[in-house]
Amino acid sequence: MSGDAAEALGFLCGMSGVILGLPLLWAILTYNRFARLGQHVKESWSGVDVELKRRHDLVPNLVETVRGYAKHERETLEMVVAARAKAMAAGEALRERVDGESELGRSLGRLIALSESYPELKSDRHFLELQRELSLTEDRIAASRRFYNSNVRELNSLRIQFPSNLVAGVFGFREERFFELEDPSERAAPRI
Repeated sequence: MSGDAAEALGFLCGMSGVILGLPLLWAILTYNRFARLGQHVKESWSGVDVELKRRHDLVPNLVETVRGYAKHERETLEMVVAARAKAMAAGEALRERVDGESELGRSLGRLIALSESYPELKSDRHFLELQRELSLTEDRIAASRRFYNSNVRELNSLRIQFPSNLVAGVFGFREERFFELEDPSERAAPRI
């Protein structure tokens, strides 16, 4: 074999290595991107979860404060307590969590609306502080939800785009669900 032939053979072997290596490198990089985005989604959900738990912790104090002033509003108070229990027991399924939190948000709105009927309650320092904390918490939930949904959007977009959808299919990266409120009236924070 002449030197030129050996050189040509070496060049072809090198090129075939590059041709085979580039797709493998791309697949590894794409897999790692999916893994990173999956972690971002989990991290951002934990931020939402922290704020939801904060709201759950505020509810009993708010209910007890209102109960002291609005003794005959038992049905509303029980509705809030039941909605909180449902939201806390929803488990890990996102749809169940969203449904439970939506119900809790509606019942809290009704509870806050009760204060309009009780001027003494509206002026109670403890009640006003709880309202302020609840309002801040609702704002934090909304911000955390936006961050979570942004990460879900990025992951889901990568999952359906070609050619990264090939890696998603091979390694079983599934679509993540957005944390959306179905009732348009729930999209705004409760008026407090």
